[in-house]
Amino acid sequence: MLKSYVLTALTLINLGMLIFTFAYRSVPVQASGPAQVLRARALEIVDAQGKLRASLSVISEGPSRRNDGTPIGPNGKVYPEAVVFRLIRPDGRPSVKIATTEQGSGIDLSGGIDPTYLVLSADGGDPSLTLTNKDRHRQVIKP
Repeated sequence: MLKSYVLTALTLINLGMLIFTFAYRSVPVQASGPAQVLRARALEIVDAQGKLRASLSVISEGPSRRNDGTPIGPNGKVYPEAVVFRLIRPDGRPSVKIATTEQGSGIDLSGGIDPTYLVLSADGGDPSLTLTNKDRHRQVIKP
């Protein structure tokens, strides 16, 4: 007889917990609103296949480096810290690059045929526009 009271009590407790769970779980979860500030060291946007298509990052001061962080050549040139925004083609090549440092800023636009590109630079007190066509003919325009 004691056994049946215990089983009945446990059943009622379980039923109460089940009702409590469903009662409070039926309220949909909602975001509290848009975040006011997004803080990160870098932002990357990928396409449906997971390939990098755009990035915004802060590049530390140091020697020239490829996108993967490996140094380029032993020329010894040290570049200042930069903020770089890149738009990347489906083949993985950056086609738009906007960068800024303490010394100045620039915009690089590349064409569909290498090495076609346009570079608009305001580095220090020496602005320039460099145009390069597919035959590697280069024209630099300075004020």
